[in-house]
Amino acid sequence: MKHRKLGFDIDGTVTCPAAIVPFINEAFHLQLTLENLTDYDLLKVVDVPEKDFTDWYEKKEAEIFTFSPLAEGAKEALLKWGTDHELIFISARGENVLDVTKEWFIRHGIRYDHIELIGSHEKVESVKNYGVEIFFEDKYENAIEIQEKCQIPVLLFDTPYNQGSLPNGVKRVFSWKEAKNWVEEWLNC
Repeated sequence: MKHRKLGFDIDGTVTCPAAIVPFINEAFHLQLTLENLTDYDLLKVVDVPEKDFTDWYEKKEAEIFTFSPLAEGAKEALLKWGTDHELIFISARGENVLDVTKEWFIRHGIRYDHIELIGSHEKVESVKNYGVEIFFEDKYENAIEIQEKCQIPVLLFDTPYNQGSLPNGVKRVFSWKEAKNWVEEWLNC
């Protein structure tokens, strides 16, 4: 029997937060790095008309998700936790990329108990429905909302686009190793 229910965002958390950068650079002839992504809203960073960006993204999202690299250290932590705990992935990705998402997990050797693609950043309801007890996120606003409305700890993976002060209950982590250590302490409390 699984002991705890651990919830995870996918993009920018389980996958490398810079995964989209090479695709943006190629499409829009830019030379961005992750450090240039100082806002979660990419239109505030990539100076192109919204329709052009949206059209491009809709055409490329399956490819981006297919080739997104794992975040460093994510696989080791997920493999360890997956033996004793339920792993629930809740993502803003749409249902249209469910097969691509599942294939990505299989290809990277990461098991999951459930993948919920909700098509929006409104994750609170899914977190509650699945009884998630801790959540891993990269979007600043999501981390705060999930912690406040679900009253569970949230680990926020540090990126240039999620800076700001954090309330109690949201812990900024700088690596999967740090997250793993924090969770091991939390599990033993």
